[in-house]
Amino acid sequence: MLLGRVVGTVVASRKEERLEGVKLLLVRQLEIDGQEAGAYVVAVDAVGAGVGEVVLFATGSSARQTVATYERPCDAVVMAIVDTWEVGGREVWSKSADESAAARRAPARKLEMVRGKRRRGARGKG
Repeated sequence: MLLGRVVGTVVASRKEERLEGVKLLLVRQLEIDGQEAGAYVVAVDAVGAGVGEVVLFATGSSARQTVATYERPCDAVVMAIVDTWEVGGREVWSKSADESAAARRAPARKLEMVRGKRRRGARGKG
């Protein structure tokens, strides 16, 4: 199993019939310190993960061992949403801390966007 972050979704309107109804996610592997590294992988979502979530995923023949992927032509599956992980007794990452940090950043981003629009609008006048 590998740690990864869901960075997007994949939509395929025409696909092998055994993939019908399967949600596909774009996942990027994470290093033990939480930094993104490595290649991107398209994985079947077996747990209802969303963009931005940290997940456990498997590749190769292990990917076809879940209920959602059994006997389906897939090479990667997301099979868990991570709540926290620690290394050497120290918490490296937690979902609650990550969500709190994102919530604190959100109002600042909205304000930056509003300020940016106002500046552009003001420059265009006169």
